[in-house]
Amino acid sequence: MRKAILALAVAGSVTMVSGVQAQPAPEGYQLQQVLIMSRHNLRAPLGNNGSVLEQSTPNKWPEWEVPGGQLTTKGGILEVYMGHYMREWLAEQGMVTTGECPPPEAVYVYANSLQRTVATAQFFITGAFPGCDIPVHHQEKMGTMDPTFNPVITDNSPEFREKALKAMESERQKLQLNDSFKLLEKMTNYADSPSCKEKKVCDLTQAKDTFTAEYEKEPGVSGPLKVGNSLVDAFTLQYYEGFPMDQVAWGEIKTDQQWRVLSKLKNGYQDSLFTSTEVAQNVAKPLVKYINNALVTDQSKAAKITLLTGHDSNIASLLTALEFKPYQLHDQHERTPIGGKIVFQRWHDKNANRDLMKIEYVYQSSAQLRNADVLSLKSPAQRVTLELKGCPVDTNGFCPVDQFNTVMNNAAK
Repeated sequence: MRKAILALAVAGSVTMVSGVQAQPAPEGYQLQQVLIMSRHNLRAPLGNNGSVLEQSTPNKWPEWEVPGGQLTTKGGILEVYMGHYMREWLAEQGMVTTGECPPPEAVYVYANSLQRTVATAQFFITGAFPGCDIPVHHQEKMGTMDPTFNPVITDNSPEFREKALKAMESERQKLQLNDSFKLLEKMTNYADSPSCKEKKVCDLTQAKDTFTAEYEKEPGVSGPLKVGNSLVDAFTLQYYEGFPMDQVAWGEIKTDQQWRVLSKLKNGYQDSLFTSTEVAQNVAKPLVKYINNALVTDQSKAAKITLLTGHDSNIASLLTALEFKPYQLHDQHERTPIGGKIVFQRWHDKNANRDLMKIEYVYQSSAQLRNADVLSLKSPAQRVTLELKGCPVDTNGFCPVDQFNTVMNNAAK
């Protein structure tokens, strides 16, 4: 079944799902620089037949074609499609020339040094610049986290640790997850799971979450929130990969409302760990500094097009650290979807002789991911305009670049 879907994807003959056309720029506006902060594309579950997944259900998990955490073949195809779409958009804006490779200095690609992030960047280049010799820069030692993309605590003081723990617990208390846990228990037959039978943890609504904020480690949590995130992540990836619906969560997910209820667990996990102001500003600092250097400090020396490929934790903490206003992604249950991209765009308004910034979330809808829809300007990806608290946008989604620079400089201090 999945091979059939991949064959359809490659042939480009799957059903198209409408995206959102890029908003035409006002007269006299010229795109000058783009920085794309991307999440890797479709991977196998991180706990591939691992402890959390196996402990949480008596049911057998389906097999994946790649080891846990690695980019799948379909993930590569989806990223090629996204790269092709972004190329068409960049060509329309005059940033690249159709049919030609960009000059070596025009494009810079930098990925975290894991298989799924480097491979995602490589597939994006294949879609955006086919046949062009554009290297993916990354740490030499694969399988280790690059400090730029590693969302770890960098403050070793007891005061910060206490503040971080309180912030994470406060985010957790905002969440209303009992209905989500109850639905998950029913779908997984949790009462018959090893966790219940051997560890006597039989009720996810009653078990406690314990947070950690250890120096040079990622913010962490043990307890039902981690269990819920692992399970819902696995179900979501099964759906995107194209597993038959009777294999996605063993056929237990039948409605969009069920997806919404379950997705609260995955989004809530991310919110608790990475979106409190205290934690986000700390763990995102290396990435903020890198982006600030490319877009503000050394903007004239930076590549016209920069692609950074990391993780959902990078995007979630970055959005909080820069104080983006709350946003809603349509046709997607994930707040930081697989393969999604924060696209920073520097524009020049020739009429008023001023520079402006526009920031969009460009991503594939749940249906586009599952159906492996080919993307183009006529069948586009989804686009949502984002707004920084410190840089209000006009009706076309643009904010003055000096205000953007102030936001970035302050966040990078």
